Amino acid sequence: MTNPLLKEQGLPLFSQIEPEHVEAALDQTLQRNRDELAQILDRATAPDFSATITPLEEMGDRLHRVWSPVSHLQMVASTDEMRDVYNACLPKLSRYGTELAQNEALFKLYKAVDSTFDESDVTPEKRLLEHALRDFHLAGVDLPAEQKTQFKQVMEDLSQLQAKFEQNLLDAMKAWSKHVTDEDMLSGIPEAVIDAARTAAAEQDIEGWVLNLDQPTYVAVLTHADNAELREEFYAAWVTRASDQGPAAGQFDNSAVMEDLLRLRHEAANLVGFGNFADYALASRMAGTTQEVSEFLQHLAEVSGPVAKQELKELEDWVGRKLSPWDVGYYSEKLRLERFSISDEELRPYFPLSRVMDGLFQVMTRLYGIRAEANSDVDLWEPEVLYYTLIDASGEVVGSFYADLYARRNKRSGAWMDECLIRKKLDINLQAPVAHLVCNYTKPSDGKPTLLSHDEIVTLFHEFGHTLHHLLTRIDYPSVSGINGVPWDAVELPSQFMENFAWSPDVIRSMSQHVTTGEALPDELLEKLEASRVFQSGMQMARQLEFSMFDWRMHAEYDPQQGGRIQSILDEVHNQVGVMPLPEYNRFANSFAHVFGGGYAAGYYSYKWAEVLAADAFSAFQEAGLFDQQTAEKFRRNILEVGGAVDIAEAFEAFRGRPPKIEPLLAQAGIIDPREQSARTQ
Repeated sequence: MTNPLLKEQGLPLFSQIEPEHVEAALDQTLQRNRDELAQILDRATAPDFSATITPLEEMGDRLHRVWSPVSHLQMVASTDEMRDVYNACLPKLSRYGTELAQNEALFKLYKAVDSTFDESDVTPEKRLLEHALRDFHLAGVDLPAEQKTQFKQVMEDLSQLQAKFEQNLLDAMKAWSKHVTDEDMLSGIPEAVIDAARTAAAEQDIEGWVLNLDQPTYVAVLTHADNAELREEFYAAWVTRASDQGPAAGQFDNSAVMEDLLRLRHEAANLVGFGNFADYALASRMAGTTQEVSEFLQHLAEVSGPVAKQELKELEDWVGRKLSPWDVGYYSEKLRLERFSISDEELRPYFPLSRVMDGLFQVMTRLYGIRAEANSDVDLWEPEVLYYTLIDASGEVVGSFYADLYARRNKRSGAWMDECLIRKKLDINLQAPVAHLVCNYTKPSDGKPTLLSHDEIVTLFHEFGHTLHHLLTRIDYPSVSGINGVPWDAVELPSQFMENFAWSPDVIRSMSQHVTTGEALPDELLEKLEASRVFQSGMQMARQLEFSMFDWRMHAEYDPQQGGRIQSILDEVHNQVGVMPLPEYNRFANSFAHVFGGGYAAGYYSYKWAEVLAADAFSAFQEAGLFDQQTAEKFRRNILEVGGAVDIAEAFEAFRGRPPKIEPLLAQAGIIDPREQSARTQ
């Protein structure tokens, strides 16, 4: 039987991938790569890029083609069998990666090839070599044999622990639900969520409604449920996921996993000569020093903190009492409704998902001259997944993407973009890039379309910004193509830049169509939505800064003698920048997947760092015209197309004509007056 994971051309055959295929395909690919590496090193008599580095790029892409579908299925269609084989393969992948990165002969080969380039060379080839040589050092190529072995083991352990964190979190979410038999308890909750809960109950053959602990349901309950006890129950279940508290206390507890992750990250950093993991992380980031990041976060906290506290005071004064955490979203929505006469549920009927997708594609076409074509003749992992091909004005295929937009119980929460295929042109054949765009919207039921809140629209635009960054690249080497090689604290620039178009009155009007009447969003509602953008923006910024400072301090201040001090650091940061007292049982850290399960360790600050870049970049469009072709072409050429082949600071300056400034972000958030921004950015 042919193993679908060993398919070397075209798209993955997702529906044919079974757990028994995974380890066999991985083992075969790793062995093939090892054999080819030995041959490359044996015949590398002269340092020639095409003869040595190009085959290594091919090897890396071959491994990506095997593992990417497996990793993707583990996130969007998780089963116990796939999870087991996924976990069994993680040490093999980690071992192989460290094996390459610590291979002294390979390191010397890269150095020899690099020596054939002039130091002032700015080609993608030169940049690729610089990245590789840096990563060799970060992986311990210079270490003595014993420490190399130690570093390799640490990397294997980290990969397994991060997967364990994610799996505990998914299990905790799947284990809890709220069975409701009294319809009055559902008062205020959006109809689409109630319909989904009714369907969930029917699937379990029970009466009433079953509210699952997925993100759309949680947000809907906390924002709209009139029943305070239900809001509190959901809040408690959400903030105690995978912890020693809450309804499943201790059952899927991530506490020990988190401690081990911090310890091992610190150990890895120490082994290769860094004082802590934050310093280690910055070696491949845009920010220069831990002090620079700390001062950046502190400055934002100082300017946004008073605004956030005043916003909470205004809310509590309006309600007439002190609020609990599960009250803030609910009463904020009520205040927003009163202040702007607009609510999420009033807006939803104007934004059927299909219409929003059309509007999103119109933005892409107006900016970059690219159109999207749906393709139904593609192998999928779920029948409701969509597939689109992007075609430019000349008829050339730019790339494609899968859109998996609905929440499921066996699917990770949140929204993200991931690479399916990476652009590659190492010979005459081009491998066009393919992306996964994943969201978690409420699945339509009873023949009704999915209706989006404006927040959900902003999320879609955000992830599509990542998608365009991956698909519009013109770099042919996979290791520096698309998002690869882009510093982690700048990779959010294209995504946060795209969010701004979801606030543009012209864009909102063009993608709105009332589900019943077919009318566009009225100007009155449009103006209110636009005015609501800065509503509680200080509180929102304070929340993001709390996450960022917590992550940063955990990794920058780690002391092996004291351990992670996770809860104490979180408490200290919350006391500094948080505005709402939290209950003792709150265990937010245990579900902080970005940092403990994903790639944002000592990097959550990247959202704010990149937001500065994005707001400043968007201000260029505000100055020239929202769809000004010259500005859009300049952004595409200098930011979206260059991947990791250009220094991002230089790329930004080439686009903007100067280094980035923080004022456009502060003005966008309503923290300073826009006129003050204009004066400061002249």
